[in-house]
Amino acid sequence: MSKISMNKGIIALLLIVSAPAFAAGDSKAGEQKAAACVACHGAAGKAAVPLYPNLAGQHADYLAHALQAYKKGERNGGQAEVMKAFVAGLSDDDMADLAAWYSSLQP
Repeated sequence: MSKISMNKGIIALLLIVSAPAFAAGDSKAGEQKAAACVACHGAAGKAAVPLYPNLAGQHADYLAHALQAYKKGERNGGQAEVMKAFVAGLSDDDMADLAAWYSSLQP
């Protein structure tokens, strides 16, 4: 087996093993789950009040990571306490779905 073939095999194996980490959420499901988010982040992911961030068009990975960080208590200050309460009952799939929904919207 050549070195190039071996490297391609290793890369393919790594991609297969890491596939769950790249699993995308369901934006349609996220749209349904976003009902609780609308009051602060707007129906189209654009906040009417400058205190709250716009979520429309953000990268899904960033949004999912941010939701996980709120749930784990890794984000503090600002509206973190409010967000912690909202994400407390969300599953990983819920967060991926929400991230997919907001990333699909036009900024």
